[in-house]
Amino acid sequence: MTETAASTEANLIASGAVAIDAAGETLWLLPDPAIWWPARAMLLVADVHIGKAASFRALGQPVPAGTTASNLARLRSLVMRYRARELVFLGDFLHARAARTAAVLLALQDWRSALPPDLRLTLVRGNHDLHAGDPPPALSIDVTTEPHVAGPFALCHTPGASRAGYVLAGHLHPAFHLRGRRSADSVRLPCFVFGPEGAILPAFGAFTGHASVRAEPGTHLYVIGDGRVWPVRQNLPAGPARDM
Repeated sequence: MTETAASTEANLIASGAVAIDAAGETLWLLPDPAIWWPARAMLLVADVHIGKAASFRALGQPVPAGTTASNLARLRSLVMRYRARELVFLGDFLHARAARTAAVLLALQDWRSALPPDLRLTLVRGNHDLHAGDPPPALSIDVTTEPHVAGPFALCHTPGASRAGYVLAGHLHPAFHLRGRRSADSVRLPCFVFGPEGAILPAFGAFTGHASVRAEPGTHLYVIGDGRVWPVRQNLPAGPARDM
């Protein structure tokens, strides 16, 4: 390992990230939440849902403002921190067509202008993208359908097995209930789900719901809490998941 690689690994560990092996590749699960694939200098995020709060406010719902700015700032911070060459969105970049307000589009353009010009951006279309439409061309985001093959991985939005490779997907916004010794002691935390045929990333967006999941035999869960990623040391029967 080179000195630079060793320094990067030390920084990842200090940041609360956890390294796992998937399809013969080392992936770092970040508490941000995202996946860092060092061999490709690639960041992967799922379900950003840009403009979701704006869509709700357009319907007269009293929801918090500032989530788009927060999401974009976090994305830029990740790109700059890891010197990523590519940022991949595993579906649901824009929340809805109503999210394409002048303020949201301006924030997106400012965000893109603040990123390295040679950074490659790729969107694997999700169910919300089909309704919201592709991102504005000025953002220079390559848009594709699932599966998008990268090395041994099939980059998708919808979880499930694929002949194209080990699936990395989103869509379900998974979260896990951690329970203490007393029944009243419980907390639900976003999590990464890694199974035999694929993985599901937690939602990146700050204003998203969650679907509770349980671990099937052979499935490993990694929850995000207190700014760190934590392996869940138990296996439970599969639980329900739902479309977000």
